[in-house]
Amino acid sequence: MHHFVWSANPIALSFGPLHVFWYGILFAAAILAGLEFMKWVYRSEGRNLNELDTLFVYIVVGIVVGARLGHCLFYEPDFYLAHPLKIFAVWEGGLASHGGGLGVILALYLYCKKYKLRYLWLLDRVAIPTALFGFFVRMGNFMNSEIVGKPTESLFGIVFSRVDMIPRHPTQLYEGISYLFIFLFLTLLFKYKKEQFGEGFFFGAFLLLIFSVRFLVEFVKTRQADYSLDIGLTTGQLLSIPFLLFGIYLLFRAKKG
Repeated sequence: MHHFVWSANPIALSFGPLHVFWYGILFAAAILAGLEFMKWVYRSEGRNLNELDTLFVYIVVGIVVGARLGHCLFYEPDFYLAHPLKIFAVWEGGLASHGGGLGVILALYLYCKKYKLRYLWLLDRVAIPTALFGFFVRMGNFMNSEIVGKPTESLFGIVFSRVDMIPRHPTQLYEGISYLFIFLFLTLLFKYKKEQFGEGFFFGAFLLLIFSVRFLVEFVKTRQADYSLDIGLTTGQLLSIPFLLFGIYLLFRAKKG
């Protein structure tokens, strides 16, 4: 069976020694797309768009700091505890979605405390574009030929020539496309049915759907952590379980009637 060979250059543009990576472009696009979505939400609910300027800063800082610390502490703790200054070397790569999620949750809590907003109200609205953010980031991983899957001879196998010449599961595409559908589903539900649900429903649905996908895809993903667990689950799966349980709790809590 002939498999598609993926050999894209992760560098989109070069200006002498300066390189612009596809990952950076897609990461920026993800943030801007999320901002535009929140503008649509605020307009539809008659809120002041100026509130989004500060919210935007909180979210970006929460994502970057949380994702970086999550990678360093969840996946390569031995290395980064031995070389703590390397934690700041974000340009060398290494961002973890679980850490980014925790970072945003904490950042939004601090934002709501300062500006006297209902926490679950804001989480419900930010959660939806976060699914779209996940889509863009996974496309960035695909452009980098990173976070690849295990070898497979299935129809879905792709040869990542920058890694090796073995057909592998394109786990970035599995996750990214799933996240895009989750974003579309939650957007439609929010637009037409949001009055039927209590606060926390959309955030709970987001957690349940996103981390269910993450848990399942981990079965065909290569090991990301620099240590092994002898319990049949990956680090990514273990980190997903609390998010899944909290999502289920929020759905039951938000159910009306």
